[in-house]
Amino acid sequence: QVQLVESGGGLVQAGGSLRLSCAASGFTVSSYTMSWYRQAPGKERELVAAISGGGSTYYADSVKGRFTISRDNDKNTVYLQMNSLKPDDTGVYYCKAVRPLRYDVWGQGTQVTVSS
Repeated sequence: QVQLVESGGGLVQAGGSLRLSCAASGFTVSSYTMSWYRQAPGKERELVAAISGGGSTYYADSVKGRFTISRDNDKNTVYLQMNSLKPDDTGVYYCKAVRPLRYDVWGQGTQVTVSS
């Protein structure tokens, strides 16, 4: 019933931009902390950005100033605007919802590839 569906990934040259979308169903994104993670092959999954139900945001140092997480409550969708992309940003990006006293919800992931 509950699910997250990511979209917007693709192939981009260094310096380019992408906007990832995370569409939620079965729950309301404004009620929970929503996060973006990424994972490169052979690397651990890392937290990239997060937004709380109250709108507070967090960014990993590696993306601070380049990425922006936002939320559209009417569309029940979370976004990750990625600017000035670097090859190190390459990986599968996952959307995650943290629901206290409930299981976490993960999306299927969307591939982002940044070429140099």
